[in-house]
Amino acid sequence: MSARPLVIGEAVPAFHARAEGNPRFAFDTVAGRWVLVLIPGPMGEPGKAERLAATVGPHAARFDTTNLAMIVIGTDPADEAAGRLRDGTGRRVLWDDDGAARRAFRAVAEDGALRPGWLLLDPQLRVFGIWGLEEGAQAMAVLARLPPPGDHAGVPMHAPVLILPRVFEPAFCRRLIALYEAQGGEETGFMRDVGGRTVGILDRNQKRRRDTLIEDEALQAQIRARLTTRLVPEVQRAFQFLATRIERYIVACYDAADAGFFRAHRDNTTLGTAHRRFAVTINLNAEEYEGGDLCFPEFGPRTYRAPTGGACVFSCSLLHEARPVTAGRRYACLPFLYDDAAAAIRQRNAQYLAANSAAPVA
Repeated sequence: MSARPLVIGEAVPAFHARAEGNPRFAFDTVAGRWVLVLIPGPMGEPGKAERLAATVGPHAARFDTTNLAMIVIGTDPADEAAGRLRDGTGRRVLWDDDGAARRAFRAVAEDGALRPGWLLLDPQLRVFGIWGLEEGAQAMAVLARLPPPGDHAGVPMHAPVLILPRVFEPAFCRRLIALYEAQGGEETGFMRDVGGRTVGILDRNQKRRRDTLIEDEALQAQIRARLTTRLVPEVQRAFQFLATRIERYIVACYDAADAGFFRAHRDNTTLGTAHRRFAVTINLNAEEYEGGDLCFPEFGPRTYRAPTGGACVFSCSLLHEARPVTAGRRYACLPFLYDDAAAAIRQRNAQYLAANSAAPVA
């Protein structure tokens, strides 16, 4: 563990920790809001729980999870056994079984002693404030002056995405929609690493979308031709990345009948998806539905919608979500782009894909 403490402006690295109902809670998914982190250390000390409760209690209404969340890092198994830390309104407890949280927050000094205290993170999970454990009142005073998450930079923010019109012509969009209607869609999920394997998870609280595979090789070739000539050169110009590989040929459907959505996630966080470099969303009927737009919470509440036949391209490392469709059906073609170097990663990690990972896809 690094002995150097975090400093203002430094990003907290991604880590997983055990939470109630989720043995591998991904801390980086809380981005998009202010996050107050409390590392209290062992709670068995007389009066400690009462002092912390007196500090936080008057401000509890601020923790609404939408604008401001509170994360408590539990480090003492005795606290869990005694029920000294519990989830609450706007507050989540993460149990740091393997020290990942302590490493991420650099909460251990050179002599191995824990550094208890408070950290305030901005919506991009960069350090905004640091206080000792007994300085909670100062932390609470700062909370009272925070702007809305979308205004945290002091200037309008825009996600680093490329919007590119006219990748697919309208007739080709209708052809892909017709293919979906003819074949029907299958509900799909997302990937998660469990026990060293990448497995497919179906969870309608996280994602509601149905996909159909494009299996016709001639149609796949027509998609590749359009991406190669119309999209790939622009991606190279915008991001200095030359895509040479395409993953998956699907037509996806977010249906208002299900309030179709995909909650905030990243596309390359598992062994089986680590090769993905850029995600591409090509809208097939942008004028025929309401809601359903892309949002990048780390960069504010603004939403993004490419026109019919147009693409929205962004790094698979960006936290993003598809907002619920409130009327109609949203159809989209959703390939991933990668290159030859990433192909080697994909081949190497294929051994970690579990047998049930074929149907659920991110």
